[in-house]
Amino acid sequence: MGCIQSISCKSKVFRESISVIEVKASIDPIPTSIDESSSVVLRYRTPHFRASAQVLVPPIPKKETWIVGWIQACSHMEFYNHYGEQGMSSWELPDLLDGKIQAISDSDGVNYPWYGNTTETCTIVGPTKKESKFNISMNDNFYPSVTWAVPVSESNVAKLTSIHRDQSFTTWLVATNTATNEMVTLQTIKWRMRLGIEVNPSRPLGQRAKLQEPSAQEQPQVLSKNEPIPPSALVKPNANDAQVLMWRPKDGQPLVVIPPKHR
Repeated sequence: MGCIQSISCKSKVFRESISVIEVKASIDPIPTSIDESSSVVLRYRTPHFRASAQVLVPPIPKKETWIVGWIQACSHMEFYNHYGEQGMSSWELPDLLDGKIQAISDSDGVNYPWYGNTTETCTIVGPTKKESKFNISMNDNFYPSVTWAVPVSESNVAKLTSIHRDQSFTTWLVATNTATNEMVTLQTIKWRMRLGIEVNPSRPLGQRAKLQEPSAQEQPQVLSKNEPIPPSALVKPNANDAQVLMWRPKDGQPLVVIPPKHR
Protein backbone atom coordinates (compact mmCIF):
# COMPACT_ATOMS: atom_id res chain seq x y z
CA MET A 1 0.00 0.00 0.00
CA GLY A 2 1.40 3.40 -0.96
CA CYS A 3 2.11 6.25 1.41
CA ILE A 4 -0.92 8.58 1.35
CA GLN A 5 0.79 11.54 3.03
CA SER A 6 4.17 12.17 1.47
CA ILE A 7 5.38 14.22 4.50
CA SER A 8 4.72 11.42 6.99
CA CYS A 9 6.19 8.95 4.52
CA LYS A 10 9.38 10.98 4.31
CA SER A 11 9.45 11.24 8.09
CA LYS A 12 9.17 7.45 8.42
CA VAL A 13 11.93 6.91 5.86
CA PHE A 14 14.09 9.45 7.70
CA ARG A 15 13.57 7.73 11.09
CA GLU A 16 14.39 4.33 9.65
CA SER A 17 17.49 5.69 7.90
CA ILE A 18 19.25 6.97 11.04
CA SER A 19 21.96 4.39 11.59
CA VAL A 20 24.74 3.56 14.01
CA ILE A 21 27.91 2.79 12.08
CA GLU A 22 29.91 1.78 15.14
CA VAL A 23 29.33 1.63 18.89
CA LYS A 24 31.91 0.93 21.59
CA ALA A 25 31.43 0.41 25.33
CA SER A 26 34.02 -0.52 27.93
CA ILE A 27 35.08 -0.08 31.54
CA ASP A 28 38.75 0.78 32.03
CA PRO A 29 40.60 -2.44 32.98
CA ILE A 30 42.13 -0.94 36.13
CA PRO A 31 41.27 -1.39 39.81
CA THR A 32 39.52 1.19 41.96
CA SER A 33 42.02 3.54 43.61
CA ILE A 34 41.76 4.39 47.31
CA ASP A 35 42.80 7.73 48.82
CA GLU A 36 43.47 7.95 52.58
CA SER A 37 45.04 11.41 52.53
CA SER A 38 42.21 12.94 54.60
CA SER A 39 41.76 12.34 58.33
CA VAL A 40 38.02 13.01 57.91
CA VAL A 41 37.00 10.91 54.87
CA LEU A 42 38.11 7.95 52.80
CA ARG A 43 37.87 8.62 49.08
CA TYR A 44 37.88 6.14 46.24
CA ARG A 45 37.82 6.49 42.47
CA THR A 46 36.38 3.72 40.31
CA PRO A 47 37.47 3.01 36.72
CA HIS A 48 35.51 4.84 34.02
CA PHE A 49 32.67 3.41 31.99
CA ARG A 50 33.04 4.77 28.45
CA ALA A 51 30.63 4.67 25.51
CA SER A 52 31.04 6.11 22.03
CA ALA A 53 29.15 5.84 18.78
CA GLN A 54 29.48 6.96 15.19
CA VAL A 55 26.05 7.92 13.87
CA LEU A 56 24.86 8.56 10.31
CA VAL A 57 21.85 10.87 9.92
CA PRO A 58 20.26 11.19 6.46
CA PRO A 59 19.31 14.57 4.98
CA ILE A 60 16.50 16.24 6.94
CA PRO A 61 13.82 17.28 4.43
CA LYS A 62 11.94 19.69 6.71
CA LYS A 63 12.64 22.62 8.99
CA GLU A 64 13.03 20.56 12.16
CA THR A 65 15.66 19.83 14.78
CA TRP A 66 16.90 16.44 15.90
CA ILE A 67 19.14 15.69 18.87
CA VAL A 68 21.12 12.47 19.00
CA GLY A 69 22.68 11.57 22.34
CA TRP A 70 23.08 9.37 25.40
CA ILE A 71 20.43 8.83 28.06
CA GLN A 72 21.35 6.86 31.19
CA ALA A 73 19.35 5.48 34.10
CA CYS A 74 20.20 3.61 37.30
CA SER A 75 18.14 0.45 37.79
CA HIS A 76 19.73 -0.91 40.97
CA MET A 77 21.77 0.62 43.81
CA GLU A 78 23.37 -0.88 46.90
CA PHE A 79 25.72 1.58 48.62
CA TYR A 80 26.50 0.56 52.21
CA ASN A 81 29.22 1.87 54.53
CA HIS A 82 29.57 -0.39 57.58
CA TYR A 83 30.75 0.84 60.98
CA GLY A 84 31.32 -2.43 62.86
CA GLU A 85 28.78 -3.16 65.59
CA GLN A 86 27.40 0.38 65.46
CA GLY A 87 25.51 0.04 62.19
CA MET A 88 25.80 1.34 58.65
CA SER A 89 25.15 4.37 56.53
CA SER A 90 23.34 3.81 53.26
CA TRP A 91 22.79 5.97 50.19
CA GLU A 92 19.32 5.06 48.95
CA LEU A 93 16.89 5.91 46.14
CA PRO A 94 13.52 5.49 47.92
CA ASP A 95 11.25 5.18 44.85
CA LEU A 96 13.60 2.67 43.24
CA LEU A 97 13.98 0.75 46.50
CA ASP A 98 10.20 0.60 46.98
CA GLY A 99 9.62 -0.59 43.42
CA LYS A 100 7.62 2.52 42.48
CA ILE A 101 9.84 3.05 39.44
CA GLN A 102 11.86 0.68 37.25
CA ALA A 103 14.83 3.03 36.88
CA ILE A 104 15.80 6.60 37.75
CA SER A 105 17.30 9.23 35.46
CA ASP A 106 21.07 9.64 35.65
CA SER A 107 20.95 12.95 33.77
CA ASP A 108 23.35 15.74 34.70
CA GLY A 109 20.36 17.40 36.38
CA VAL A 110 20.20 20.26 33.86
CA ASN A 111 19.79 18.85 30.35
CA TYR A 112 16.99 16.33 30.88
CA PRO A 113 16.81 13.66 29.66
CA TRP A 114 20.40 13.73 28.36
CA TYR A 115 23.40 12.51 30.34
CA GLY A 116 25.21 15.73 29.36
CA ASN A 117 25.35 18.29 26.55
CA THR A 118 28.99 18.49 25.45
CA THR A 119 30.35 15.32 23.83
CA GLU A 120 27.18 13.45 24.89
CA THR A 121 24.81 14.99 22.32
CA CYS A 122 24.77 16.33 18.79
CA THR A 123 22.10 18.66 17.35
CA ILE A 124 21.16 18.62 13.65
CA VAL A 125 18.99 21.47 12.34
CA GLY A 126 17.07 20.90 9.13
CA PRO A 127 16.49 21.21 6.32
CA THR A 128 19.78 19.62 5.29
CA LYS A 129 20.81 18.40 1.84
CA LYS A 130 23.61 16.10 2.89
CA GLU A 131 23.83 13.27 5.35
CA SER A 132 25.56 14.03 8.64
CA LYS A 133 28.13 11.73 10.22
CA PHE A 134 29.41 12.41 13.74
CA ASN A 135 30.74 10.86 16.93
CA ILE A 136 29.17 11.17 20.36
CA SER A 137 30.69 9.88 23.59
CA MET A 138 30.19 9.79 27.34
CA ASN A 139 31.96 8.49 30.43
CA ASP A 140 30.96 7.83 34.02
CA ASN A 141 32.62 6.81 37.28
CA PHE A 142 32.26 7.15 41.06
CA TYR A 143 34.43 9.40 43.24
CA PRO A 144 32.70 9.66 46.63
CA SER A 145 33.87 10.53 50.15
CA VAL A 146 32.97 8.27 53.09
CA THR A 147 33.44 9.51 56.66
CA TRP A 148 35.85 7.52 58.82
CA ALA A 149 33.67 8.26 61.86
CA VAL A 150 30.00 7.35 62.30
CA PRO A 151 28.13 10.10 60.41
CA VAL A 152 25.63 10.79 63.22
CA SER A 153 28.27 10.89 65.96
CA GLU A 154 30.04 13.97 67.31
CA SER A 155 33.14 11.83 67.76
CA ASN A 156 35.77 11.87 65.03
CA VAL A 157 37.18 8.45 65.96
CA ALA A 158 37.49 6.16 62.92
CA LYS A 159 34.91 3.36 63.04
CA LEU A 160 34.50 2.53 59.32
CA THR A 161 35.01 -1.22 58.73
CA SER A 162 33.87 -1.85 55.14
CA ILE A 163 32.26 -0.40 52.02
CA HIS A 164 29.96 -2.32 49.69
CA ARG A 165 28.67 -0.89 46.44
CA ASP A 166 26.79 -2.52 43.56
CA GLN A 167 25.05 -0.42 40.92
CA SER A 168 23.48 -1.27 37.57
CA PHE A 169 22.83 1.09 34.70
CA THR A 170 21.19 1.10 31.29
CA THR A 171 22.50 3.55 28.70
CA TRP A 172 20.57 4.33 25.53
CA LEU A 173 21.67 6.03 22.33
CA VAL A 174 18.63 8.00 21.20
CA ALA A 175 17.50 10.36 18.42
CA THR A 176 14.75 12.85 19.35
CA ASN A 177 12.71 15.31 17.32
CA THR A 178 12.60 18.46 19.49
CA ALA A 179 9.28 19.67 18.08
CA THR A 180 7.27 16.43 18.28
CA ASN A 181 9.26 14.68 21.07
CA GLU A 182 9.37 11.63 18.83
CA MET A 183 12.13 9.35 20.09
CA VAL A 184 14.04 6.67 18.18
CA THR A 185 16.16 4.26 20.25
CA LEU A 186 19.31 3.38 18.32
CA GLN A 187 21.30 1.31 20.82
CA THR A 188 21.04 -0.09 24.35
CA ILE A 189 23.99 -0.80 26.67
CA LYS A 190 23.92 -2.39 30.10
CA TRP A 191 26.71 -2.09 32.64
CA ARG A 192 27.41 -2.66 36.31
CA MET A 193 29.93 -1.39 38.85
CA ARG A 194 30.75 -3.50 41.91
CA LEU A 195 33.05 -2.56 44.75
CA GLY A 196 34.19 -3.94 48.08
CA ILE A 197 36.65 -2.26 50.47
CA GLU A 198 37.70 -3.73 53.81
CA VAL A 199 38.84 -1.22 56.43
CA ASN A 200 40.77 -1.68 59.68
CA PRO A 201 40.04 1.58 61.54
CA SER A 202 42.63 0.84 64.25
CA ARG A 203 45.52 1.03 61.77
CA PRO A 204 47.35 4.30 60.99
CA LEU A 205 45.94 6.61 58.34
CA GLY A 206 47.20 5.49 54.95
CA GLN A 207 47.25 1.79 55.92
CA ARG A 208 43.60 1.15 56.76
CA ALA A 209 41.76 0.26 53.54
CA LYS A 210 42.17 -2.71 51.23
CA LEU A 211 40.35 -3.31 47.95
CA GLN A 212 38.42 -6.58 47.77
CA GLU A 213 37.22 -8.52 44.72
CA PRO A 214 36.39 -7.75 42.02
CA SER A 215 39.58 -5.86 41.21
CA ALA A 216 38.46 -5.65 37.55
CA GLN A 217 34.88 -4.91 36.48
CA GLU A 218 32.62 -6.88 34.14
CA GLN A 219 32.66 -5.35 30.67
CA PRO A 220 29.42 -3.70 29.45
CA GLN A 221 26.90 -5.49 27.25
CA VAL A 222 25.89 -3.91 23.95
CA LEU A 223 22.47 -5.46 23.43
CA SER A 224 21.45 -6.89 20.06
CA LYS A 225 17.83 -5.94 20.79
CA ASN A 226 16.95 -2.55 22.22
CA GLU A 227 15.10 -2.21 25.51
CA PRO A 228 12.36 0.40 25.99
CA ILE A 229 13.18 3.49 28.05
CA PRO A 230 11.10 3.73 31.26
CA PRO A 231 9.29 7.10 31.62
CA SER A 232 11.11 7.74 34.93
CA ALA A 233 14.44 7.73 33.05
CA LEU A 234 13.39 10.81 31.07
CA VAL A 235 12.19 13.19 33.79
CA LYS A 236 13.17 14.79 37.09
CA PRO A 237 14.48 13.96 39.58
CA ASN A 238 17.84 12.52 38.64
CA ALA A 239 19.60 10.01 40.91
CA ASN A 240 21.86 12.61 42.57
CA ASP A 241 18.91 14.80 43.57
CA ALA A 242 16.70 11.90 44.69
CA GLN A 243 19.18 9.99 46.85
CA VAL A 244 19.05 10.11 50.64
CA LEU A 245 21.75 9.18 53.15
CA MET A 246 20.35 7.02 55.94
CA TRP A 247 21.94 5.90 59.19
CA ARG A 248 20.77 2.41 60.09
CA PRO A 249 22.01 1.49 63.58
CA LYS A 250 22.27 -2.12 64.80
CA ASP A 251 19.80 -1.11 67.50
CA GLY A 252 17.23 1.65 67.23
CA GLN A 253 15.39 3.53 64.50
CA PRO A 254 16.91 4.62 61.17
CA LEU A 255 17.80 8.30 60.84
CA VAL A 256 17.92 10.58 57.81
CA VAL A 257 21.43 12.07 57.70
CA ILE A 258 21.12 13.92 54.37
CA PRO A 259 17.61 14.33 52.92
CA PRO A 260 17.00 14.22 49.15
CA LYS A 261 17.31 17.50 47.27
CA HIS A 262 14.16 16.59 45.37
CA ARG A 263 11.24 14.83 47.05
